[in-house]
Amino acid sequence: MKKVLHIQNVSKSFGKKKILKDVSLHFAQGEIVSLFGRNGCGKSTFLKILFGTLKADTIQLQIDSKNIHPKDVIPNQWIGYLPQDNFLPKHLKVRDIIPLFHSDGNNQDRIFRAPFVEKIATRKIGTLSLGELRYLELLLVAHLEHPFLLLDEPFSMIEPLYKEVIKEFLISLTEASPTQVAPKKGILLTDHYYTDVLDISDRNFVMVDGVCQEANTLEDLKHLGYLK
Repeated sequence: MKKVLHIQNVSKSFGKKKILKDVSLHFAQGEIVSLFGRNGCGKSTFLKILFGTLKADTIQLQIDSKNIHPKDVIPNQWIGYLPQDNFLPKHLKVRDIIPLFHSDGNNQDRIFRAPFVEKIATRKIGTLSLGELRYLELLLVAHLEHPFLLLDEPFSMIEPLYKEVIKEFLISLTEASPTQVAPKKGILLTDHYYTDVLDISDRNFVMVDGVCQEANTLEDLKHLGYLK
């Protein structure tokens, strides 16, 4: 069966400033859901809370009908997370980074054989383009054993070629293989490159005044103030 991650009543304040008021949404394995919003609206804060690296004022998480605590998300590998900022050490080579994330030989092979990886395998992380680096980071995180995946700006500032490769890869993550009953991943992503996001998303939300509102067309994005 497909697992469903239910997120309810998320609130977060920094001092007297209320960033998230009452954020609720859900997404399932096999689904790509996007979250749009203007800078400073709390999108990255929301993802960090879901991953368990930032404490919410209030939050309720469920996988299907089972309550889960944010502090248990990381040790139980329920949710993977690609942060907005790059995180790989610049002095290491690509071929030496992959085994640090994946001890399983099959996963290592999948990453080494992914498009464009072989040609950068001997290069140091610090020499990669933004597209090469973001794609590698995504491959490393996405091949971990999480049913749900959070992506903070996977398309930001990268070359068009890598945007298309990333789109194809994200879609493949949600598709069931012949040996699987359930699809691989449920994905929640946020990015300002909305046309790239809309190319692959199944449902879309906009963060407005600390709450999420559904937006499934460009007109909805305009009406909710995300697009002018």
